[in-house]
Amino acid sequence: MALYAIGDLHLSGGVDKPMDIFGEQWLRHHEKIKENWQRLITDEDTVLIPGDVSWAMNMEQARVDLEWIHELKGKKILLRGNHDYWWSSVTKLNLLFEDMSFLQNNFYEYKEYAICGTRGWICPNENKFEAQDEKVYQRELQRLKLSLDGARKKGFSRIIVMTHYPPTNDKLESSGFTQIYEDYGVDKVIYGHLHGSESHEYALQGMINGIEYILSSCDYIAFSPIRILNE
Repeated sequence: MALYAIGDLHLSGGVDKPMDIFGEQWLRHHEKIKENWQRLITDEDTVLIPGDVSWAMNMEQARVDLEWIHELKGKKILLRGNHDYWWSSVTKLNLLFEDMSFLQNNFYEYKEYAICGTRGWICPNENKFEAQDEKVYQRELQRLKLSLDGARKKGFSRIIVMTHYPPTNDKLESSGFTQIYEDYGVDKVIYGHLHGSESHEYALQGMINGIEYILSSCDYIAFSPIRILNE
């Protein structure tokens, strides 16, 4: 029984959106994910999927991709990414599959850990951060607190946060997100969104102020789920 993560599946079973236009490594990437998943994951494991699950624009298109994930081994906890326009009522989503849970303003239990999180947003930076960005940024900070407060009220002291966007800017400066993680004593932060070697260079990774940051974009981890916890 172990905890894994893999983000940015970018599935397109219900729409015509081939990913190989973003690089040769994306050619038939869903087959690579499935092969690695079935090789590593057991039905006793849990997999975190931090956003950009499907290119679908609505639930009808997304259903084929969600069914595809459902057929894979293990339990899954999914988070909304910036491209998940199909994402509707989280209450309705959580009724679809027994092995799939959708994270939004709530948290889930994994042994002694609480799995918390929110989508996130771009962090303040010198290149582009407008008034609308500030509005969404502040909203996402509040949603993160809602998730963390829910876990705290239930007595959880060990916390893993899943977010789609990186928790900092390209200069790896502190942000409202990193401050909240430190204030709440978060153990690990799993995120995605960054694609390509140039973007991967700006990923916040490793132990920083007592928190482990882990980039799980599927092209960064060779389309293979990475182990987050062994126990």
